[in-house]
Amino acid sequence: MVQAIFHWIGDETLLNNLVAGLPTIVLLVLIAVCIIILAKGADWMIDGVVHLARRTNLPRIVIGATIVSLGTTTPEAFVSVMAAWMGNPGLALGNGVGSIIADTGLIFGMTCLLATVPVSRFILNRTGWVQVGSATLLVAISLILLVTMEGVPVLGRWVGFLFLFLLAGYLYMTYLWAKQGAALEGQDTDDSPLISLGMSCIMIAGGLFLVIVGARILIPCASCLAHRMGVPDDVIAATMVALGTSLPELMTAIAAVKKGHPEITVGNIVGADVLNCLFVIGAAAAARPLAIPPNFYSFHFPAMLIILYSFRLFISLDRDGRFTKAQGGWLLGVYLVYVVFQYALNIGTV
Repeated sequence: MVQAIFHWIGDETLLNNLVAGLPTIVLLVLIAVCIIILAKGADWMIDGVVHLARRTNLPRIVIGATIVSLGTTTPEAFVSVMAAWMGNPGLALGNGVGSIIADTGLIFGMTCLLATVPVSRFILNRTGWVQVGSATLLVAISLILLVTMEGVPVLGRWVGFLFLFLLAGYLYMTYLWAKQGAALEGQDTDDSPLISLGMSCIMIAGGLFLVIVGARILIPCASCLAHRMGVPDDVIAATMVALGTSLPELMTAIAAVKKGHPEITVGNIVGADVLNCLFVIGAAAAARPLAIPPNFYSFHFPAMLIILYSFRLFISLDRDGRFTKAQGGWLLGVYLVYVVFQYALNIGTV
């Protein structure tokens, strides 16, 4: 029974086959219900984060970079590990790199266009370097393997365990930075009614659960519906896959902007990028070595580094304490070019 459940979670084909037999009207109803579930789950999660931050006196950006990003990436890491274990290791690398590109380019770019996003320089000058540094380390190791290995380069288990070790160090350092950042920010001046610490955690956990379940059902339904409407398979692959891996972060961003807390989005994006590299790819490589297809060197890795180093540059340039709409437009533009090229050149992620 447990093995069957794991197989269902790790094998996207099973869920796609399940929804393929449903009538179109049922797919439309499921999509509508999933959107409602996603919106409500994201609202609960953001409310829980705000109350948790007030209860613990931790900056909201830090909670977004740790608790929220861990919650939104853990299911993806589990799927990637199961996929690698069951003989599809390329899915893990595509999930990790594709999510970094979509999170920073699509989601953060849109957030900057829709709201004034503050720059928490104390936190971002630390976690931001881990964000770009972990991705650079992944590419550097991959290039070394390309030069030194015969045949297709492979991220061995030693790389996976190295990344997991670095992940533990990152989480510990984030905790230390959080305490320092809380001291610098001072006391919260919000005097609205405050819920208990336990209820805050329940709201975050419950919201995460709804977001993950909603995303898990929505994407196969939307892909099936798009296929019935005549959308080409390669267009679906270039858009739905990225949307599926980043949908929890997207819904979190929308809810955070709507409720006036865009700093949670910043923390979630930075934290999710670090976790997609160190956690998703690291755990999958530890489970089974990951082959690196040639198109990652020529296309996916360069796109990831362009977006991340642009983000890092914007942190350094922003002297007035906020990201600009032009910066958001650049990140979103790079992502759109990436998607268009992926479709036009028929470049897959695996």
